Amino acid sequence: MELKPIHTKKDYQAALAEIERLWDAPAKSSDADKLDILALLVERYESIHYPIADPDPIEFINHVMESRGLTRKDMEPYIGARGRVADILNRTRPLTLEMIRRLTVNLKLPAEVLVKPYQLRRDRELLAA
Repeated sequence: MELKPIHTKKDYQAALAEIERLWDAPAKSSDADKLDILALLVERYESIHYPIADPDPIEFINHVMESRGLTRKDMEPYIGARGRVADILNRTRPLTLEMIRRLTVNLKLPAEVLVKPYQLRRDRELLAA
């Protein structure tokens, strides 16, 4: 396969097939280099044609807690006392900038996800009424 930008779905399918063929290429070989380039081209095509929206910040925090085996008590150093953690995770209060900073620095969570606007419980109740 000739390396070229991916413009069509047919190009995309061909690139995926070639990636699959090259998947076990030995490191530092010309096939491994080709695999790296194809992966970049596919990533660019997918980001344009199949964008994935950032998750809701609270859903993201809940996912991180579940995947890392963290409890609400484990979140206290980053969010605040037990009641404040409950308020945040129950969407009663929004995350503050300081909470976002602590989550970003200490848990290595992406700030660009945590700063996204999200609905609080009162907003959802107003919309439902």
